[in-house]
Amino acid sequence: TLFKGGEHAATVTHPLPAAFSDLLPHFLVEPDDVYIVKNKPVTLTCRSTPATQIYFKCNGEWVHQDQHLIERDVDPATGLPVMQVKIDISRQQVEKIFGLDDYWCQCVAWSTTGTQKSQKAYVRIAYLRKNFEEEPLGKEVALDQEVLLRCHPPEGVPPAEVEWQRNEELIDPKTDPNFFITVDHNLIIKQARLADTGNYTCVAKNIVARRKSSSATVIVYVNGGWSTWATWSACSAVCGRGWQKRSRSCTNPTPLNGGTSCEGQSVQKSACTATCPVDGGWSEWSKWSPCGADCTMWRSRECTQPTPSTGGKECQGLDLQSLNCTSEQCPQSDHKEPSVKQKGSSDVIGAEDVALYVGIVAVALCLTLLLIVLVLVYRRKKEGLDADVADSSILTTGFQPMGIKPTKPENSHLLTIQPDLTSTTTSYQGTLRSRHEVTGKFSVSNGPLLEPLPNGSHTLHNGKLPSDPNDFMNRLSSQTYFKTLPRDNVNTSYGTFNFLGGRLTLPNTGISLLIPPEAIPRGKIYEIYLTIQKKEDMRLPLAGCQTLLSPVVSCGPPGVMLTRPVILSMDHCSDACLENWTIRLKKQSYEGMWEDVLQLGEEVVSEPYYCQLEAETCRVFTEQLGRFALVGESLSMAASKRFKLLLFAPAYCSTLEYNIRVYCMDDTQDLLKEVMQMERQLGGRLIDEPHVLLFKDSYHNLRLSIHDMPQAHWRSKLLAGYQEIPFYHIWSGSQRTLNCTFTLERQSMSTCDLTCTLCVWQVEGEGQSFTLDFNISKDIRPLDSDFLLMDNCTPALAGPSAFQIPYLIRQKICSSLDTPCPNGADWRLLAQRLKLDRHMSFFASKASPTSVILDLWETQHFHSGNLNQLAAVMAEIGKQEAMIFLVSDGEC
Repeated sequence: TLFKGGEHAATVTHPLPAAFSDLLPHFLVEPDDVYIVKNKPVTLTCRSTPATQIYFKCNGEWVHQDQHLIERDVDPATGLPVMQVKIDISRQQVEKIFGLDDYWCQCVAWSTTGTQKSQKAYVRIAYLRKNFEEEPLGKEVALDQEVLLRCHPPEGVPPAEVEWQRNEELIDPKTDPNFFITVDHNLIIKQARLADTGNYTCVAKNIVARRKSSSATVIVYVNGGWSTWATWSACSAVCGRGWQKRSRSCTNPTPLNGGTSCEGQSVQKSACTATCPVDGGWSEWSKWSPCGADCTMWRSRECTQPTPSTGGKECQGLDLQSLNCTSEQCPQSDHKEPSVKQKGSSDVIGAEDVALYVGIVAVALCLTLLLIVLVLVYRRKKEGLDADVADSSILTTGFQPMGIKPTKPENSHLLTIQPDLTSTTTSYQGTLRSRHEVTGKFSVSNGPLLEPLPNGSHTLHNGKLPSDPNDFMNRLSSQTYFKTLPRDNVNTSYGTFNFLGGRLTLPNTGISLLIPPEAIPRGKIYEIYLTIQKKEDMRLPLAGCQTLLSPVVSCGPPGVMLTRPVILSMDHCSDACLENWTIRLKKQSYEGMWEDVLQLGEEVVSEPYYCQLEAETCRVFTEQLGRFALVGESLSMAASKRFKLLLFAPAYCSTLEYNIRVYCMDDTQDLLKEVMQMERQLGGRLIDEPHVLLFKDSYHNLRLSIHDMPQAHWRSKLLAGYQEIPFYHIWSGSQRTLNCTFTLERQSMSTCDLTCTLCVWQVEGEGQSFTLDFNISKDIRPLDSDFLLMDNCTPALAGPSAFQIPYLIRQKICSSLDTPCPNGADWRLLAQRLKLDRHMSFFASKASPTSVILDLWETQHFHSGNLNQLAAVMAEIGKQEAMIFLVSDGEC
């Protein structure tokens, strides 16, 4: 081989057999990618047949022939020459091209016919840096809560593999399915158990080294819960006034690992009155009976003056006396001195006793026969009732309840023309679902959690479906993120929606979710839920003067893709004066942390969240579903929260004691509904209409007292002059049903009229007093439901039935008003007429400002929407010439 100009010229030193002289070489072994570990050189191998010469080329330059290790052989099967070449690559050679492309080598083989090139083999220097880009952080989590531990391994070549250890022991998700390691190396504990408490370490390793992150301590705590109250102890006084008490323990469950202890008293005391024992006393002797045939006369007395009671002693002595006598009827001839014969009542058994026993047996037989007759009549009626029920069920089995659109005003013909869209949508309740099943695998992605139907079609079911109320919640709970969802259907609504949108409502709670048309991309179908979370389960972090102003509401799934904001409506209890408050919208992240996503009054229109605060309701515009709550921080002591006071008492009272329960809670409809349901189970009844009290941030407690009771008939068993609820228990808003109980005692069972005055006031602040006057036995008060705004709307409505404005008319209004007009007769004038001018910048940031304004109008007027009023506003704007309302039936 000759070297000319730095390149090789190959000469045939081993000519091929004539039969194979026209063959090109092919490679039996090509060089592979390799890593240089520390300072150890690597070897590249190339083997080809038929080949006369093989040389390596690295980074475009030929490798000197002295660096080649050449082996020649002949294939015994074909007789073709086989040539193998090896070269060594050192770390220094690779480092010379630092900053350029990767170091690569390629071998070239010659035969008499031509040349062939092998694949490129890349030579890289392997390494693994020491510092993790992100290390796991310790957490304190509640039992059964989901835990996410993040880990981003150090940079390395080849990329490091990651494994997790707990207390130096390897975690294997295959053997313990409660663990899940995501594709980006994070560890998820699906439901935290007490055994999961420990030190977690992220371990990264490749061919060079093995690195360990700092340990993250995970503590799984259990909040304490009260056991049931024990029975009241006996009265401490044997006679007269005394005490009795009962206790409970914080063992249901016992707090563990720093969980919160139970709040409240473990011992309750109550005054009691023990009736003094009364010893029995004899009545006067009766007159002597006539002289009997046995020459004996009798007299008796009874232990009834007084009768022994409450443990008093029985009378001592005889209750029956006999006396011998002589008379004409006495057959005895001898007349002896009369002597007194005395004995107890049990010594004489005569004919009267026999008659008494016979009567008792007869009465028992009659009662037995009557009981048998009653049992036979009841069984016969029950059989008849079952038959009726079976027959009536036949009439209802084949029908699936459908969503019903609320009734609209009669004279709203301008906007009430209904489009015929039955070919694409239908109204339905939340039990409807798409035909595809949610996969059981856990997926960490930013895309929608519920993909379209497998066959590419996207239709809603129109007709009957098997309705299982728990089906949707069961499938949601199979996803790891939804473990904290309540499984009761009372506080959860759900349904299936497409691009036509719809509405979810939690009846009697003031909570709803409006999904506008086009919010869901065309071709997508989502199953969406809306639910209330229990505040005590959320552990919402509140600091300083912060307080919870709204219920904690979840809507989801969080991963669905929305093309425009949906509107979440929920009640709040602030005085709605932003001068006294800093109000923030909080959202819970996937890791369980609560984050501030919006501050009212400082909204940024480019953010995916926006909020309108009304007097009692908050409207949240959001492009991302999730868990939300409204938190306020008072700026002065003038800030106040609206509280609702509810007074309950037993519907029926059969004892001398009578309890009045006073609830003090946030003025939101969901809590009112919860207390009503709770009292209905306790047998309680409202004794006065609900009252609203403004509670100021003045650090003063709330006091309650009862006065002006008629002392001759009633008395209070409360020893102190008032009861008091601590300020922070009320202000935090995390305790849902704070209440005080006033125990009253009537002197006689015949006393039924109760008049008193209940006073509720904040120390050194304002208060209210309520006069109560009612009869506890003849209850003529109105029903509890009279004080509630009964919301009988369908929990889930889809398509046009969910909206006041027909779909096609809505499109015409938007196309007419979205285009700016020089005289301002566009969406800006519509916002002014509807008194929504404060949100002009938000509306202007949207592709269709008119559509967002109409969405807000829909949420505000779903129950009381007046289409005539909206039509009048449109007429004032002067858009009649656009023929917005003149839509024929054919067009619809």
